Amino acid sequence: MKWLTMLSLSLVLIVAGLAIAEERRDDSAPDGLRPGGTLSQSLPAPPMAGEPRDAGREVLNYPEQPPVIPHGIRDYQIDTRANHCLTCHSREHAVQAGAPMVSVSHFRDRHQQVLAAVSPDRYFCTQCHVPQTDASPIVSNTFLNVDEVLGEMLRQQREGGGQ
Repeated sequence: MKWLTMLSLSLVLIVAGLAIAEERRDDSAPDGLRPGGTLSQSLPAPPMAGEPRDAGREVLNYPEQPPVIPHGIRDYQIDTRANHCLTCHSREHAVQAGAPMVSVSHFRDRHQQVLAAVSPDRYFCTQCHVPQTDASPIVSNTFLNVDEVLGEMLRQQREGGGQ
């Protein structure tokens, strides 16, 4: 019976010690997507980005990049029963709608077999395609598109070759 009392007392002391330690600890939030504040604070979410830009089609940054969506898609239904994107971008409707048809790559399955309809692997458009917006980057980056990378390589070759 004595060991049961000691065990209970030990558990109470451990729980109390953890609670006191948790109250005193209030580390600052890590840098990144949630700047400022502490771990225990609940901060309001940052404002949503502005409406999508209607800027038309943009130049791709690298080969095989999924193009961004140049129009709003709020309230578009994209689920297993319906895909609102295909009302304009399907093979049947693209010309009449004046929209680009989905890429032929979307008509191949994972084994590269050609299908008559959009592959289920490519059916959920927003897995890869996102609307254009006026949002500022959350974190800075040094991304270079393929033309900038090639230009930098040529510049380095010229500088290295002239010495």
